[in-house]
Amino acid sequence: MVIQLAAAHAGLAHQNSMHSDQSRDSAGVDQLLESTLDSVDSAESAVLLLAGQAGFGEDAMHELGVAVREAMVNAVAHGNRYNARKKVHLQVQRRTNGLWIRITDEGDGFDTKDVPDPLSQENLLRQSGRGLLLIRSFVDEFRIQPAQPKGTALEMIKYLSQQR
Repeated sequence: MVIQLAAAHAGLAHQNSMHSDQSRDSAGVDQLLESTLDSVDSAESAVLLLAGQAGFGEDAMHELGVAVREAMVNAVAHGNRYNARKKVHLQVQRRTNGLWIRITDEGDGFDTKDVPDPLSQENLLRQSGRGLLLIRSFVDEFRIQPAQPKGTALEMIKYLSQQR
């Protein structure tokens, strides 16, 4: 899939940003992706292209890749349930101090309080359920919120200055 680079909309950064005072530059991605696992790869590639251009190092790029993959798999599999009529909206803005990423599905949404703790004794051997924990571990800011009119929006920010 071709990566679409587009100028970020002026109101989008203010409306969607966790910190609207952050400066941003014009490089960004705004795509509607299919609810398929191929879209997971496309989203990761788009984010890593911008991350590389922004100057992220190898470790930070790996962390961003894992976070985006986990978020996309959640959107495709759990949010949209592979429904071909539902899309995943990927938005990425390259900023002078890092990357802002928003992944929105068109599913029924969920309450984070209903997500089992992957570190509790009864969940340690489960083969799934660690995606949100991984995402939180690999980005500097993370927020989940209901999308309108339905779905879930996940926002992530990774700062250049806080690379591990």
